[in-house]
Amino acid sequence: MHTLHQDLGVPPAVNASGKMTALGGSVLGEGIIAAMSDAARHHVVMDDLTTAVGREIARATGTEDGCPTTGAASGVAIAVAAVIAGTDLSRIEALPDAGDAPCEVILPRGHSVHFGAPIRQMIALGGGRPVEVGSANKVTADHLSGAIGPRTAALLYVQSHHAVQKGMVTLAQTIEAGRRHGVPVIVDAAAEEDLRHWPATGADLVIYSGGKAVGGPTSGMICGSAALMAACRAQYNGIARPMKVGKETLFGLVQALREYGSATPGGHRARMEKLAARLAELPGITTRVVADEAGRDIHRTELTVDAEGAGRDATRLAAELAAHGIHLRDHQSLTGRLYIDPRPLRPDEEERLVAQLTALLEGEGR
Repeated sequence: MHTLHQDLGVPPAVNASGKMTALGGSVLGEGIIAAMSDAARHHVVMDDLTTAVGREIARATGTEDGCPTTGAASGVAIAVAAVIAGTDLSRIEALPDAGDAPCEVILPRGHSVHFGAPIRQMIALGGGRPVEVGSANKVTADHLSGAIGPRTAALLYVQSHHAVQKGMVTLAQTIEAGRRHGVPVIVDAAAEEDLRHWPATGADLVIYSGGKAVGGPTSGMICGSAALMAACRAQYNGIARPMKVGKETLFGLVQALREYGSATPGGHRARMEKLAARLAELPGITTRVVADEAGRDIHRTELTVDAEGAGRDATRLAAELAAHGIHLRDHQSLTGRLYIDPRPLRPDEEERLVAQLTALLEGEGR
């Protein structure tokens, strides 16, 4: 059967990298696909649907209310806009010009990440002025408190593998500083798995991706108090208008949240141990199983590539695999390390990965 993949000349990829935007986020379950198909067959009052989806987000996260978004990145922009403009329509329509409203968003320098775009730009889209404090590998609570002033709109904390993990101010310290100075705390927890944990810390607004750990379509959500979520939804009259979410995506997000609540995320450690043992037999490859650097319940197979033994370095090996449609997690390829993430990888795709690695390292690719 001829497929649209073939028509477009874009074959399906083998994703051993993780729930990555660059690889299309998640492969959707049949229940989610059915929900999106149902939405596609009917009209609906979008304001009513958005409000109803907010209730579903609240149920899943243990908060008062929620606001759906196109993704975690737009969630950052909308959350910033909400704390700056609230529900004041004149201010909403003026953004990203904040006028005389407090607009500084303070974040640790080690959290000023690039996730495909700079988070500073997402802050600016919402009318905020990012203020980085401390150094890339050292930020204390005193750095935060010392930067808070009359122009401060929020503190931003990024919980991500992209962020520096050592020497950073903790979320508890961030929240304490926010409480002491009367400043809301925004947490970007895009790919985190425990949807109830981060709101329970006392953060005022928490942002998640709907297309990563949750396993839904490309989407996102913000959760928090009813007042702040009303302010987030109000931004759809302003900067969030080009970020509006379609009815099919909203239905898919709700179904994903319902299914996610009944599922138990797993680290797949035993599976990765078996894979590591198989790949350790290949020339130039040393393997081990490692836990996720940001503390999530994920275990991956780490490949350390000896350039002489493998006939190429890690960066070239990753590129050669990508040319065959197989994508490894290559964030640290310059240090000689590649990673295999089990979550999006089907058993048949795992076998294809092993076969292709073997052909490259033992066959004519040498």
